[in-house]
Amino acid sequence: MSDTCVLVLDTDPLPDLDRLSGRARVVHADEKSLAERLPEADVLLVWDFLSDAVREAWPGGGPRPRWVHTPSAGVDRLLPELADSDTVLTNARGVFDQPIAEYVTGLVVAMAKDFRGSWELQRERRWRHRETFRVGGTRAVVVGSGPIGRKIGRTLMALGVTVDLVGRTEREGDPDFGRVHGIDGMNTLLAGADWVVCVAPLTESSRGMFDAAAFSRMKPGAHFINVGRGQHVVEADLLEALHGGRIAGAALDVFHTEPLPEDSPLWEAPGLWISPHMSGDTVGWRNDLAVQFLDNFDRWYAGEPLHNVVDKGLGYVPAT
Repeated sequence: MSDTCVLVLDTDPLPDLDRLSGRARVVHADEKSLAERLPEADVLLVWDFLSDAVREAWPGGGPRPRWVHTPSAGVDRLLPELADSDTVLTNARGVFDQPIAEYVTGLVVAMAKDFRGSWELQRERRWRHRETFRVGGTRAVVVGSGPIGRKIGRTLMALGVTVDLVGRTEREGDPDFGRVHGIDGMNTLLAGADWVVCVAPLTESSRGMFDAAAFSRMKPGAHFINVGRGQHVVEADLLEALHGGRIAGAALDVFHTEPLPEDSPLWEAPGLWISPHMSGDTVGWRNDLAVQFLDNFDRWYAGEPLHNVVDKGLGYVPAT
């Protein structure tokens, strides 16, 4: 048996760990035992990626894992504690691109075609003809130019939507979008958008980026969709924008507090679609995440470069 120790922070069983047999000793920890077991780990798999336990237990000095993997796209629950260490951090880049793009596109179509209204009228047994909106010919601003944002943009473009992609810095000559706008240009773009989609990584500069000022720049017919992080949005400002008719509607898959408390005013906000942080979770997604980690472990064990290495200063995997 190898002396390599893989420590797994988990709340439910991880599929296919028998692939590590003969190469690693697997140890499991919960939030209470994590700090005690971290020093013995060569590799930490943060299977419970919604936990903040790693930040709280991370040793300031002494032994610590050489590699930490989180099976999520965002790494904000691990930073800044890991940023000053020489530990390699990887994420689940690539697994959620297609599911989240489908989810966002489904929301756009559902909002434009008033599926919610049709369902409510059906429940009331009321026949009321309405006119809905075309999706083709509308304009979307997608904030976040990583793989998920790019996939969302390409999927919307297939429906005839004009897409402005916003990234950290401006660049020309993009093969899909022609130009990627810098974050400094976002405010100007908001005024022309029918759909504003947030899928940016959570950093100090992006925290609270959708506030009263941002919503005031959107036109009254615009819809806002957040599949990034709850902290991107000032929820009180979104509530005010919805109640005041400043924007036509919104959809949130992520929130400041999860689960969303029963007494949250968001539940009753007009024109708001709520889902419980599930935009990327399709049947078999845990198996996909397990295979991705195990494939990367094969590389690590063989001394090969790891996939999806996060730039801990930026907070995401840089584009290659």
